[in-house]
Amino acid sequence: MHSNAKAAPMAAVSHGPTPPQSHATSSSGPHQTSVDDIVHSFEEADQHEVSLAGYQPEDWICLGIFWVMSGLVFLQFFSRYVLNDSFAWTEELAVYCLIGVVFLGAAMCVRACRHIQVDFLYRYLPKPVGRVLATVIDILRTVFFGYAVWLTYRYIVLVGDEPMTTLFWNKSYVYWLALAGFAMMFVRSMQVSVQNWRQGYSILENPAAYESQD
Repeated sequence: MHSNAKAAPMAAVSHGPTPPQSHATSSSGPHQTSVDDIVHSFEEADQHEVSLAGYQPEDWICLGIFWVMSGLVFLQFFSRYVLNDSFAWTEELAVYCLIGVVFLGAAMCVRACRHIQVDFLYRYLPKPVGRVLATVIDILRTVFFGYAVWLTYRYIVLVGDEPMTTLFWNKSYVYWLALAGFAMMFVRSMQVSVQNWRQGYSILENPAAYESQD
């Protein structure tokens, strides 16, 4: 009976390391699975075909102006901290490039329906009422952009001969960029309005239909 009492603790000690080993085995399983998933995702990305068919002229123009602005900012940094002789005109031209990126980028957002919108009310409106309200918003948006085109043109006529500060170039170049942006917004707004009318809903009424475009 005394020998049996000693055998029981020894049996407990001999079986003690078993649970940690099984735990280590189970923990390596999910870790290996996550690694395999990551490798598989990279393999799928390598097989993905890149298509440029969805890009429009304003996208490429905006991209070009953005890289010009990036080059000007780098030149300003280099001339200031490396040459110790900053080029003053780089800052002004970079600001004007930013204006072009903003207005042409806004045209891109109009085309993709990515401006800030509040669709909370449409969840509780009857579908016919929501359709009418969305159509009114399309019309008001298009009219606003058309009015902005006219206002920008009037501004160019009034102060278009004003020179720049550092280069003494004509500031009308910048204003014409803004005019082109508003004109493109007007055109894209009309296209979006027609598309909403044909399909019977807009992003305000059916946001889920536009999630696949992200």
